[in-house]
Amino acid sequence: MQTMRSLDPAAVEAFLLVAELQSFTQVAGVMNTTQAAISLRLRRLEEMLGHRLVERTPRRVRLTAAGERFLEPARAYVAAGRRASDVFGQEPTRLAIGVTHHLIGADLPRILRVISELETSVTLHLRTAGTRTLLELYDAGELDAIVVLRHDDIRRDCEPLFQESFGWYCSADFDLPSNGPVPLVLQPEPCNLRAMALRALDGADIAWREAFVGTGATAVGAAAEAGIGIALLARSAAPAGVREVRGRLPLLPQLDVVMISAVTGDRANSALGRTTRAFRSS
Repeated sequence: MQTMRSLDPAAVEAFLLVAELQSFTQVAGVMNTTQAAISLRLRRLEEMLGHRLVERTPRRVRLTAAGERFLEPARAYVAAGRRASDVFGQEPTRLAIGVTHHLIGADLPRILRVISELETSVTLHLRTAGTRTLLELYDAGELDAIVVLRHDDIRRDCEPLFQESFGWYCSADFDLPSNGPVPLVLQPEPCNLRAMALRALDGADIAWREAFVGTGATAVGAAAEAGIGIALLARSAAPAGVREVRGRLPLLPQLDVVMISAVTGDRANSALGRTTRAFRSS
């Protein structure tokens, strides 16, 4: 018990993030500090526990056997500290964030875990939809902040987060026709990524046809994974069961991912900062 009471909560949080992200660079970004500071915290934690928790090489970061054993107790330790500090705290702050569905993929659980392991005084409400819908909800005051792709029609102040790359994706056993139009899986109009796909193909003088039309990036990704046709998807959100088509289809531009926010208050701003850093590290 004496050892557990003397642990540094920030060091234990850093350990949990290293276990999740497997990158000192990304952990430093999420915790708004430096890689050197993260390394120092972990080294002191290891010295206190008397066990090496993390193995770090130029190519990978992974937990040792001792680190794996410490993982669940570390989560319990941090959770207990939060509960203790929240006993006399204020009621949780509500933060409603909208994220374009084009960025929602297999990495979302990791992003949410990063946020939840660091924030307890803020209740996060997450809404996913298309950019136009999110802008309308933001303008109506139903969302405090939105994370969207910056297209030409977004003319308002925003904070750039990172650049997203896009590719053409299909199922592992899909054969792109050598003759005839490219079968596309698309969202219905109006959709900016649909427009991007058609501009790229028309500009390269490549014929295309609609093979599937579905609402939402999840439906489009599932149709591509099912072998119905080829989809234009954000690389960070492409399903695990698809492969990228390279060489025969035109290159696609990158787009800025931006945040538009009207958040006020220290706690909400702190949570929003954690959220944006989690997306940047994805």
